[in-house]
Amino acid sequence: MQNNFARLLLSGTNSGCGKTTVFCAILKALKLRGEDVAAFKCGPDFIDPMFHAAVIGAPSANADSYFCGEWLSYVFAQSAHSVNLIEGAMGYYDGMGFTREHSAWDVGRRLNAPAVLIVDGKGAALSVVAQMQGFARFCRDSGIRGFIINRVTERTYSGIRSVWKDQSIRLYGYLPPLPEEYILKSRHLGLVTAGEVQDLQKKMQDLAVLAEKTLDIDGLLQLARQAPALEYREPALPALAPLKMAVARDAAFCFYYKENFDLFRTLGAQIEFFSPLSDESVPQDADVLWFGGGYPELYAEQLEANESMRASVRTAAEKGTPVFAECGGFLYLNKLLDGRKMAGVLDGSSENKKRPVRFGYIGLEAKEDCLLANKGMKYRAHEFHYYDCTDNGNGFIASRKESTYECMVADQHLVAGFPHIHFYSNLEGAVTFYKNCLENKK
Repeated sequence: MQNNFARLLLSGTNSGCGKTTVFCAILKALKLRGEDVAAFKCGPDFIDPMFHAAVIGAPSANADSYFCGEWLSYVFAQSAHSVNLIEGAMGYYDGMGFTREHSAWDVGRRLNAPAVLIVDGKGAALSVVAQMQGFARFCRDSGIRGFIINRVTERTYSGIRSVWKDQSIRLYGYLPPLPEEYILKSRHLGLVTAGEVQDLQKKMQDLAVLAEKTLDIDGLLQLARQAPALEYREPALPALAPLKMAVARDAAFCFYYKENFDLFRTLGAQIEFFSPLSDESVPQDADVLWFGGGYPELYAEQLEANESMRASVRTAAEKGTPVFAECGGFLYLNKLLDGRKMAGVLDGSSENKKRPVRFGYIGLEAKEDCLLANKGMKYRAHEFHYYDCTDNGNGFIASRKESTYECMVADQHLVAGFPHIHFYSNLEGAVTFYKNCLENKK
């Protein structure tokens, strides 16, 4: 299969160069023009897609070559619109280890998307040109078709433009230094979530107006439409019996991959969302409960106070309703979080270690048959957490670089642990999980 999706990769020279702000400004400008636009994020990040979704009013997706592998183009096509912007992660060439593998460059190469790099020009002048030349010449197939200079004045940008001589790589404008209230704030897991930014829509509107003045939006659109036809193939997935998945989603539990939901809907699932913060109980007719990641530690007092919800979670688990929990959801299933009472399905206690405990891509292998997998089945996942638990489980073997460790509580009815799993890393495993939930339903 193939489709002529207009697409453009907007990446950066490094983390902190302001690419999410520039990306959202362009995204909003296109939306205000009436373009049918979709957004994607390279890598495993959950938070940037929330900003994208807030800007365009529709779910954003991840474009992750480590997770999706051979299915990356298909996953992209499933969420693509007429115009598609892909935001890079970290620096353009930063992949696993000191390689370009699974970097923004790698995603752009696999999706055959032209790349425009965002360069932080703050505190520099001619050195910006040297930096751009270095990125363009670093490898023969750089894929770089242009640059945007961030945090510079019109005068500085004019100077940079006057000495830029590479006619094959265009400059697409600049954004000036922004007032403090327009700068997206960060904390330990990345940017604060979109729902926490005051007056987000007004700020995005203002940035879009500014982008129309200082960026070549027409040129960027033209470049996106020059992308060649994208070829992809569809996986052979079975149509299974209906399954009601009750997914915890609110301010405390908001880290999910859209592609996972799309996959399970294709298999036959009906997904219903509920809130452990404000609802009285889990949906009574749920066939499986899914607790994703997020920031339960920021809402621990409210989660503790919702005693009826905590009791309903325990009751559902005790009667054998399948439960799947990732990271923040794992914290919630345990007995204590920073000394506050949680659901108590598991007996562990979790606390903030004030530093990253685990951070990065991992491989997972099931030690025995369980709800999520048969013995020996493998998934690809990601960990990024400052919390640790007194019992992290031993149902899976995690591997990262040269190290291995046990993780995840796993049996026939429950799998819970710190890893965030992407089910396109093992479609057979996704079907196994679904069928196991159907068996429990019987």
